[in-house]
Amino acid sequence: MEQLVTIDFFGQSYTFKTDSEVFKAEEVADFLVKEVKKVESQHPVKTLDVTKFTILILAALNIANENFEIKRNDSEFINDISQRLNRIICILDEYIV
Repeated sequence: MEQLVTIDFFGQSYTFKTDSEVFKAEEVADFLVKEVKKVESQHPVKTLDVTKFTILILAALNIANENFEIKRNDSEFINDISQRLNRIICILDEYIV
């Protein structure tokens, strides 16, 4: 069931539809707002070369980078666990046979 969620950026409200639970959508929206505010504090819009759009792009890039790091770490963790399990299986096979 579609529901509406509203986020505020730079004093302007944006409302969007979500198919997921409203709680999850609001949590994601809040995360995005916090990331935008973090980037905005590092690069004030008052600077001539930094626009609101630039702030949003930088926030999106930060989130994407964090996502890639998490995926890479997860992949490394899974590979490590897989190698350890294979070693354990080999050791068990030696004692069982």
